[in-house]
Amino acid sequence: MTPESVYMGAPSTVPERLAEGISEKIDKIADLWKRGDLILYLGPDLYPESPDFPTDPKGLAALLSGGVAVPGRLLGRLYEIAQYIESHRHRKTLLSLMEEIFRKKVTPSPVHRLLQMFPVPLVVDTWYAPGSSEFLVGPGDVQISGVSRAEYRDRWFRIDRRTTSGWETAEEVPAGAHVLYRPLGSMDPGVEVLVSDADFVEVLTEIDIQTPIPQFVQQHRSGRHFLFLGCRFDNQTSRIFARQIMKRSSTSHFVVRSGTIPGKEQLFYEREGVARLSLSLNEGFLPELEKRLRFG
Repeated sequence: MTPESVYMGAPSTVPERLAEGISEKIDKIADLWKRGDLILYLGPDLYPESPDFPTDPKGLAALLSGGVAVPGRLLGRLYEIAQYIESHRHRKTLLSLMEEIFRKKVTPSPVHRLLQMFPVPLVVDTWYAPGSSEFLVGPGDVQISGVSRAEYRDRWFRIDRRTTSGWETAEEVPAGAHVLYRPLGSMDPGVEVLVSDADFVEVLTEIDIQTPIPQFVQQHRSGRHFLFLGCRFDNQTSRIFARQIMKRSSTSHFVVRSGTIPGKEQLFYEREGVARLSLSLNEGFLPELEKRLRFG
């Protein structure tokens, strides 16, 4: 990664004067980032152009149902479709379809590029696309991935350390390592994901007492702030995961989210102390943040 801006040469759509209060919030985010007190929480809406993989549950549901015929009553319902495939065609078929959908070569998003230049100790990625595993986990760094209880009865997650030649399993996070936490699982080094109804029932039964949350995440989040990028909390499962991963952290967090916000999502932000920055992610927020990380 060169030191040049990841936005160099791109037309700027940032307003000359940011809305009142937005600039101060970006200043605060940059300060927390530099101090290592910020945890980035990533969703599927990171890419500036339409990618070669789905970026929402409905899109993924459509592709899964296109690979295996499912009852019409399930159409659009991701977890139910995945459960039907697992129950009627075996879990191997489900994982094979997930691999086919997400094993496409992707380019780093602007968020990934900024994190390559300015790493933070912990990034949480809550989607299945492989970009974060490829671009944020360098030699010596660690990925913690949620695993299905259908495949691992004795554990909730696996820890893998990146080496110069690939991956190796690890029992704990080495001191000083940058960590990527993928609570829904990962495509790399193996296709192991939580996607069916049964997968989520197992996790959601225990998540309130934190059993599925890795110890490193529980310790590192204490008193720290979350920055939500590319996220939409428009369904109950996404809100439950975020709330439990944030537990015992700071009471002050941030989300970059433009457009209309559904009522339940807005209520989630209010209850969890999440301040909203109403900016486009890639054209509005990230260039302003990068300037502060470089020169602020």
